[in-house]
Amino acid sequence: MSWKTLALCASVLVPMAAAGGAKAETITMFCGATDYDLCVKAAKNWGEKTGNTANINKMPAQLDDAIPLFQQLLAAKSTDVDVLFLDVIWLGIFKNNLLDLSTLVPKEEQDQHIKATLDAGLLDGKLISMPMYMDVGLMYYRKDLLDKYGMQPPKTWDELASDAKTIQDKERAAGSADMWGYTWQAKSYEGLTCDAIELVASNGGGTIIDPDGKVTIDNPAAAEAIGKAKDWIGSISPEGTLNYDEEASRAVFEAGNSVFHRNWPYVWGTSNGDGSKVAGKVGVMPLPVGKEGQKSSGCLGPMYVAISKYSAHPDAAASFVRYITGPEMQKIRAVDGAYNPSITRLYQDPDILKKLPFLKDNTVAFQDAATRPSGYTGSSYNRVSQTFYRGVHDMLTGGDIPGGLKSMAARLEKQKESR
Repeated sequence: MSWKTLALCASVLVPMAAAGGAKAETITMFCGATDYDLCVKAAKNWGEKTGNTANINKMPAQLDDAIPLFQQLLAAKSTDVDVLFLDVIWLGIFKNNLLDLSTLVPKEEQDQHIKATLDAGLLDGKLISMPMYMDVGLMYYRKDLLDKYGMQPPKTWDELASDAKTIQDKERAAGSADMWGYTWQAKSYEGLTCDAIELVASNGGGTIIDPDGKVTIDNPAAAEAIGKAKDWIGSISPEGTLNYDEEASRAVFEAGNSVFHRNWPYVWGTSNGDGSKVAGKVGVMPLPVGKEGQKSSGCLGPMYVAISKYSAHPDAAASFVRYITGPEMQKIRAVDGAYNPSITRLYQDPDILKKLPFLKDNTVAFQDAATRPSGYTGSSYNRVSQTFYRGVHDMLTGGDIPGGLKSMAARLEKQKESR
C-alpha cells in the first residue's frame, strides 16, 4: 500500500478562513492512531487562531509500521508531509531529514520543557524535534497492602525485593495463593530494553552506549543489576515474567495479584478504571534506585513532533509545532486524554492534578529519566536494541551474565558503527 493510500484512508481537513486577509497556508501532519483525535483538536484550535489549515493523517495502528512510510516520503524529498509524529527512538533514524528548530521555536518556549525530554530531541547540536508529551517508566504499588504491613514505598531495588517477598508470603499464608511480589516485563522485545536499562542505569552501570558512542554495558554494576533481576524470577516474580509485555504484566496487577508493578503512566488510568480489582488502592512513585546516590532512571519514552526538511511551509509548520507542543494543547491533552505534560509548570496545574494526581509527587521520575542510545546509533538502533534485549533475556533464563555482557559488548561495537 502506498503512502497516499494510507493517508487517504484516514485524514481530516481542518479548513479555516484566513485571518485578516492574509494568504492562508495548508500543512499536513501524520499522527499516531491513539493520538489522532487530539491531533485533530489541535489542528482545529490552531486553525482558528491562525487562519491556516491542517490536514491530519492517521498513522498505522502499529506505530513501527510508519517507519517505511516516512522513509519513503523523506527519501523522495516529498513536500506532501510537513510535520511528523515520532517515537523518541526514531529520532536518530530521521535526524538528517528534519529541520533544526532552534531558531523556529523561541528559546523561552524550549525552556518550558523538562530538560531530559528536550535534550533527547537535540542531536548533533541541532534541535530536530519538540516533545508533545512525556512518558517514563514508573512503579505502581498496592497502597492498601503497604499500609496493612506498616511499610513505606521502597527507595531501592533491594528494599522493594525484600518488601515484595514479605508481603507476598504473608498474603499467600492468609489465603491469596496467586499473590506475587513484583510484576514487570522480561519478554524478549523492546520493553525488556526499557526495563533492563532502568535497572542498569539506576545501579550506576550506564545506558548501553553513551552519547559519544562508547559501549559501556560490560561493567560490574550492570552485571550486578541483571543478576538481581534474574534472582527475582520464580521468587517474587512469576516464571511467566519471561514472556510478559506491558499488557500481560498489567493484567496480573489489576487482577489484584501483585504488590508492585513496573509500567508506563497510562496504567494510572487503567488500574483505577472499571474492571480493575485494585481501583482506589494504587500508589505510584519513581522507580527505585540500585544504589544510594544514583538516579531513579525510568526509561524515557515520549513522543515528538518534527518538521520535514522538504516542507514547502516551514514557518506555518513551525507555528503548528509550537501550538501542539505548547502549554494550552498539553493541558488539553492531559485533561482530556490523561497524557503527561513535558512542560514543567503544568505539574502544578490544579485541573491537571485533579485528573492525574500522581504527577505532583513524581516530577523527579520525569527529570531523572534514562535514555536509550537511539540518538547515537541512528538507523542501527533496532539492531542494537535487539542485541541488548535478546542478550539480557538469555541471562535471565540461565545464561552466564559476565560472559554474556562481554560478548554483547563485542557485537555492539560492530553494530553501532553501521548507522
